[in-house]
This record gives sequence, structure tokens and C-alpha cells, in this order.
Amino acid sequence: MFLTALLLRNRIPGRQWIGKHRRPRPVSFQAKQNTVRRLETEAENQYWLSTPCLSAEQEHGHAAARRAAAFRAIRAAGQARFPRHRVLVDQLSHLNVAKKWS
Repeated sequence: MFLTALLLRNRIPGRQWIGKHRRPRPVSFQAKQNTVRRLETEAENQYWLSTPCLSAEQEHGHAAARRAAAFRAIRAAGQARFPRHRVLVDQLSHLNVAKKWS
């Protein structure tokens, strides 16, 4: 048994690509290059997010008019789906055609 373990010591137990003791995948040059490119993009995004172009005073309420207009458009679109209000006088006005006043 010890001779077998000594001869087969580099064996990966179970399925070689999944599990706790899996075979490590080789890291290719393109994988390294993609990781570096992604990290550079993330660093650039962090830079642009750390330096805002509007101050806090300018940013406060800068989109209030646009948001109000968008809300009015959404509300009008929702109300357009419903029929107009009906009044009882309009529904029964045909009954007054033959009515004679003295």
C-alpha cells in the first residue's frame, strides 16, 4: 500500500476539474491581459466617480423639473386608458325630448 501511495502521489482524487482538491487551471496570457484591462477600467471609473463635475449645491434639485414632467406624462398616460366620467344628466337627457312644459 505504501509503495502504491508513493508511486501515485501526484494523483488528483475524484473528478479533476471540480471539488475541493481539483486540478488548478493554467492561467493563460490572454486571461492575465483581460484581468489587467478590467482592473484599469475599474480604476478609471473610480477616478471619474471620485471627482464629480457638479458641487453639492448645484446637484441639489437639478432634475426636479424633468422628473415632474416625466411624472405628469406617466400620470396622463395612465388616465388615458380609463373612460371619461359619466354624469346621470347626460345618460337620461333623451327622456326630456318629449317633455312639455306648461
